[in-house]
Amino acid sequence: MADKLTPERRSWNMSRIRGKNTKPELLVRKLLHSKGYRYRLHGSAGGGRLPGSPDLVFASRHKVIFVNGCFWHFHDCRVGQHAPKANAEFWETKRTRTRTRDAEQLRQLETSGWKALTVWECELKDPQALEQHLNAFLCGTETTG
Repeated sequence: MADKLTPERRSWNMSRIRGKNTKPELLVRKLLHSKGYRYRLHGSAGGGRLPGSPDLVFASRHKVIFVNGCFWHFHDCRVGQHAPKANAEFWETKRTRTRTRDAEQLRQLETSGWKALTVWECELKDPQALEQHLNAFLCGTETTG
């Protein structure tokens, strides 16, 4: 299927996709803040940058949270497994590279003593389960996600 948009319009559309302060990230931040958790944003901890620039950093707990979009990070849910038909090879390569980079960054964080949790966009559909999952991670009863 041919792209219905001009290259300029497609470029403009893609430039509007944000990597920070996304709706899913804001929902997680609001939930955690309402429960009394305090955090730093986007990978800063003690003046340094952490691998992968985690969305939320709990420096005193040595824990980080990534809030990932299912499509962009190739999650195993229905949305994450949707493969675009237009320019399929490009998207397959891009999303596979993102998945590989994410795994390497998680390994680097764990090697340096950080515990990481990934919250997927599809998990936001059940706020109560999400709240329990986040609380378990931050209170130490769960170590990975």
